[in-house]
Amino acid sequence: MKNCSQCGSKNIDYSIPKGDNKERYICKDCGFIHYQNPNIVAGSILEWDNKILLCKRAIEPRINCWTLPAGFLENEEPLETGAARECVEEANAYSDDMKIFSIYSLIHISQIYIMYYGTLKDGKHSPGLEESFDTKLYTKEEIPWDELAFPIITENLKLFYEKGKPNMPYTGVVDKVDNEYIIKRN
Repeated sequence: MKNCSQCGSKNIDYSIPKGDNKERYICKDCGFIHYQNPNIVAGSILEWDNKILLCKRAIEPRINCWTLPAGFLENEEPLETGAARECVEEANAYSDDMKIFSIYSLIHISQIYIMYYGTLKDGKHSPGLEESFDTKLYTKEEIPWDELAFPIITENLKLFYEKGKPNMPYTGVVDKVDNEYIIKRN
């Protein structure tokens, strides 16, 4: 951090504020404490005729890999609205019955992944905007498991096929230690 976002000062310190237990950026001129919090990613598992909708990424990271429609939640955007927006942006896909499927903390990259589950409306989908090269419905056996973009996508698909639709959201933690992903389901 080079400048205070409140007053513009370059007089920034990285220390533990009084009454806190974690180092934070603190402006020495105006006293503002700059908290850094995790980003929220909202996404969806959309099903049609026992197949799951996947999108082939047209953007980095992991361009040309397959993923579930998901992306960062916008400020002042309700969670379900964000998940639905990502479905439209990435796959021109809609669902009228979305429910929370899973909540995972990705502590190594400071993200919270919240995935919904729903039925793909009318089975219709196509690449959306500029984020997807392709969209496709896959059965469990057809999913290109070795071409999935992120470990959290693989985890959610495995969870879906192992456990099914939950009464309560599934939860877990993903961490990366020595270049290896550690996934713990709660």
